[in-house]
Amino acid sequence: MSEPEFISTTRSSYDAVAEEYAEVVGDAVRGNPFARAMMGAFAELVKEAGASRVADLGCGPGRVTAHLHGLGLDVFGVDLSSEMLAIARREQPGLRFEQGSMAALDVEDGSLGGLVSSYSIIHTPPEELPAVFAEFHRVLAPGGCVLLLFFADTDSSQLAWPFDHKVTLAYRLSVDRVGELLRKAGFAEVARLIEQPPADSERGFEFGHVLVRKPVE
Repeated sequence: MSEPEFISTTRSSYDAVAEEYAEVVGDAVRGNPFARAMMGAFAELVKEAGASRVADLGCGPGRVTAHLHGLGLDVFGVDLSSEMLAIARREQPGLRFEQGSMAALDVEDGSLGGLVSSYSIIHTPPEELPAVFAEFHRVLAPGGCVLLLFFADTDSSQLAWPFDHKVTLAYRLSVDRVGELLRKAGFAEVARLIEQPPADSERGFEFGHVLVRKPVE
């Protein structure tokens, strides 16, 4: 079966600009106290639940993966782009990185303690998000957590607004609508944080951080 076009397009687009993108994007976690706070809370919850493996989905150059490793998690990175993975392996030689899609993870049911998606669901067409969140639910153990970071809006009148990302088509997402999709996928919300854009922001987008947990049955 052929893969969805948006996956092929995202892979090829990041392959084409990997080195430039990795240089420009820098380390968004190290420079953002809000992202660090949410990832710190995520790490504590994962460890409290038993410290199972964690996947960093859409890991890019692996800097979030490295941050999560520094928080004491058994983490590996997953990305569509082989060129981005080459940078991750070069920059983080002690960590594990795999090529794959968050829409179809090569992971057994209930085998992960946590998932982080840092600005990687933004390239998923809105109508595909329920299937992606169902996949997250499949691979998580009961008590496992998901932390999503994405370009956000507090308007709940619709799920998504497309915009011209510098690499490929992307979507700004309604925090409330994303929360509702996660609930329908079987998750319980733990926390959310809405970060206002800095004064020099090019687009003026808000940033959403949503932390959910798979209930223990």
